[in-house]
Amino acid sequence: MTDKQAQTISRLLSLVLRHKPEEIGIKLDENGWTDVPMLLSKLADKGHPITLDQLRHIVETNNKKRFAFNADESCIRANQGHSIEVDLGLIAKQPPQVLYHGTAIRFLDAILQEGLKKMNRQHVHLSADEQTARMVGSRHGKPVILLVKAGAMADNGHIFYQSTNGVWLTEHVPVSYLSYE
Repeated sequence: MTDKQAQTISRLLSLVLRHKPEEIGIKLDENGWTDVPMLLSKLADKGHPITLDQLRHIVETNNKKRFAFNADESCIRANQGHSIEVDLGLIAKQPPQVLYHGTAIRFLDAILQEGLKKMNRQHVHLSADEQTARMVGSRHGKPVILLVKAGAMADNGHIFYQSTNGVWLTEHVPVSYLSYE
């Protein structure tokens, strides 16, 4: 499998495991898991035949660690970023004092009026480091990095989770907890 083919499959997996499982005819359980043999069969039916070893390679090498297998690799799911209702079984966790959010500068005015909203996802996504936030923000245009006073938010009752791949998640970040450089 070429890098380009792996990237195509990774994007398709993001779509079907986070947003539109019906696109290829799979179902996700309440925790976001789907059967691996069924996924492979449905991918092949849609013109994207891959082997279990190739799927493992995509899961292991995805730079954002977007996907995870269960213990026996019979099921797979996305680690976060769902627009459909799933319960990932996340446990509340104390965040670091500062987290980061990368976005495009064209969204800055709206964010400074309304805060960070989860939009069509289940949570706002935050990064533990500025470099990751910059990479995320640059996907949408000229990036701006927001500093989130996560420790203060947690002290004031806001709940944070950390997904398997290290992304920090919360419901909303009010403007009063945001700053930027």
